[in-house]
Amino acid sequence: MRVTVISPDMHTYGAMLIGGVLRDAGYEVELRRELAADPDSTVLLSLYSTQHLMNPGIKAFVAGHRERGGAVYVGGPVSAAPDIVLGELSPDAVCVGEGEETVLRLLAEGPHEGIPGCAWMEADEMRFTGPAPPASVHRPLPFIPPGIGSQDIRGASAYIESHRGCIGACTFCQVPRFFGREVRSRDLEDVLAEVQAFKDAGAKRLSVSGGTGSLYCCGPGGAVNDDAFAALLEGMAEIMGPKNISSPDIRVDCISDTVLDAIRDYTIGWVFFGLESGSDRILRLMGKGVTADDAGRGVEACREHGLKVAGSFIVGYPTETEEEYEETKDFITMYGLDDVFVSIAEPIPSTPLADLVLRTPREENPVYRPHEGEYRSLHLTEAEARSFDLQQHADLFKPGLHVVTDEVFSAYLAGVRKDGEDVRRVTELLFSYYGRK
Repeated sequence: MRVTVISPDMHTYGAMLIGGVLRDAGYEVELRRELAADPDSTVLLSLYSTQHLMNPGIKAFVAGHRERGGAVYVGGPVSAAPDIVLGELSPDAVCVGEGEETVLRLLAEGPHEGIPGCAWMEADEMRFTGPAPPASVHRPLPFIPPGIGSQDIRGASAYIESHRGCIGACTFCQVPRFFGREVRSRDLEDVLAEVQAFKDAGAKRLSVSGGTGSLYCCGPGGAVNDDAFAALLEGMAEIMGPKNISSPDIRVDCISDTVLDAIRDYTIGWVFFGLESGSDRILRLMGKGVTADDAGRGVEACREHGLKVAGSFIVGYPTETEEEYEETKDFITMYGLDDVFVSIAEPIPSTPLADLVLRTPREENPVYRPHEGEYRSLHLTEAEARSFDLQQHADLFKPGLHVVTDEVFSAYLAGVRKDGEDVRRVTELLFSYYGRK
């Protein structure tokens, strides 16, 4: 059987991993970023964004391929809401959860009650066998496509997986819901063999994925295994070179002197914290498990180890007040981060944030509520205005000179408008399937 694995716009790690599983099972595999496939091939769509479910091009491709007699199965993070996937895209089936084992049975047998991790429509009703059980972390090398070195995902050719699962309970994050809260780490030699394979295929820089990089081989309760994490980065740097490795996503409560020294010595020298807010109440609502003071101490620790620090922030969380938003601005003023990323709270299906959004009256949701303050003439929502304002504010306190020129102003404005529109589209999608709670 010929199988075409498609991940729109980028070769995701999940698509490459499934491609490797299929290749080693004897299938003829092709990996694509474009929505194209030969009529006689079975298509596996690996979708990583809720926006994909509303994309007219993806909908048309699925319908067209099925009309020509080809089968289409959908997997990836969007599978957390199989009812929405089936309702919006109408594929033959959805591979729900970790798909390494499910996809092999789907291809061989078609969807049926005996396959865990499978959802499909039958007589206008969804049949669902429940999420797939956790897959083994021992698996074949990924199917790495030609030209991987030209891909750029936040500066990396690809993100590779050192472990699955996260101890965190962030209410906006899908990782612990998709992979679980028990951390399952891969053997170091397996990870390094994969790194070598990516380098041989032309990859220029690799990033460590898995939710929080320093949870690799962690102990009970998420106790950081300093030596294991340092060995991971050191081994990767020996293959790729230290300036070609990054471990971007770290929790402020999962660092130590050894962890920070390893990041300094074996990577590009940046730490990326999900700081999210300067308000302790909002941090509790987000399930972060830390306070703003904890975050500040994490930033200072990184600086003591000679690292640059970037922070991600989320604005427009339901019930966020103006005073709480100002606390986030104060945090940035105090710590002067080297870089800042701002996003509007997006209710990803299956997360507690999605449930909160469904319970929040539209007129009280900052994503819909019109902004009546400083940026009123720009016709932004409150969430869009806070994102726009925070990006400009952060530029004032970054080390070095960062001038908000007309071009930067326009780019920020266009970005927040698109972000706001995307979040509203997802919110309306949730309302259409689940209504108000």
